[in-house]
Amino acid sequence: MSVVRMTTALLDEAYDRLRHTGPERSGWLSNHAPMAVECLARHGHGDDLHRWLDGYADRLEERPRGIARITADGWRDPLGDPVRTGDWLDHFERELAGEPWRTVLARWWPRLLPGIAAGATHGVIRVGHAVRALLDAETPPRVTELGHGLAYWAARWQPLAAPGAGPYPATDPRSALDAVPRVPDQRHGIRARLAQLADLPGWPAVAGAVPGDPAGSVPARLAAVVDAAVVRYGGHGYADPVMLVHAATVPNAVLRTLPALPATLWVPSLAAAWAATAAVTAAYAPARARTAPVARAGTGVRDLVDRAAASGDPHVIKFVDTAIDTYHRGGGTATLAVADRAIDDITG
Repeated sequence: MSVVRMTTALLDEAYDRLRHTGPERSGWLSNHAPMAVECLARHGHGDDLHRWLDGYADRLEERPRGIARITADGWRDPLGDPVRTGDWLDHFERELAGEPWRTVLARWWPRLLPGIAAGATHGVIRVGHAVRALLDAETPPRVTELGHGLAYWAARWQPLAAPGAGPYPATDPRSALDAVPRVPDQRHGIRARLAQLADLPGWPAVAGAVPGDPAGSVPARLAAVVDAAVVRYGGHGYADPVMLVHAATVPNAVLRTLPALPATLWVPSLAAAWAATAAVTAAYAPARARTAPVARAGTGVRDLVDRAAASGDPHVIKFVDTAIDTYHRGGGTATLAVADRAIDDITG
């Protein structure tokens, strides 16, 4: 069996182990296992998947049961209702059994996109990992995982405060991130912080000013947002090492999904991804940055992947995975230094 086929089989085995688990535990904490195992498999740690899952097992809960069937015309009312998580899981299982996964994704993406903050942004991130896996190989366990990601997003669907109408001048992503205002009360969880955006001066303009040249390609503009968020983490991630990871992993999840979507959905996807990055930045960024990290001598991609895998921490694994994408787009050693610091800060 080739390495590619073996990795595919190992990831599918991991997905099969997770298919009867729920998307959350303790009522609101996200199940990170499907996202983490996809990263580990992609970066050459397929042999570690089952051992990693064994260590994560006490953070898994059973798949919730459904209450009432969600119909094709009756999906709006249960949207954003976590009590209906089991119903959403059943719904997407039915849809994906009857139609190609790309068709289901294209139908639901514009419905779910306005609620991109769902599950502290983990809904869209889980979908992004599932789509990346499906673009590598279309297998039943990966289709099932996509359904779980879509169901979680639907059950926790949460919109952000609306952006302004503009027009706004073009700006680069790093300048745009630097211009994001901070929410005044950072004592509580993400829902309380995001609720403050509606009354935050400057938020409508910041959220509406999607970075980059409007004439530029959506994938390039979105990749630039990811890259800026990765680099910015080096000086700002210390404020909340876990939550600020999502300023980079959310737009990267959307970027990874674009190839599976109709091109007509790309522009709204960019806008929603930018709004989510700006929202996480507003909610958790510190008032002052610290000195940017410097790469340790000899640190390379393989070193970081191995360190991330050894840590066992899913946020470390996912952020390093995203930072590697930035590195391969020309991020250089500065990107590796940020990823290295993130491992230290998160596992601290």
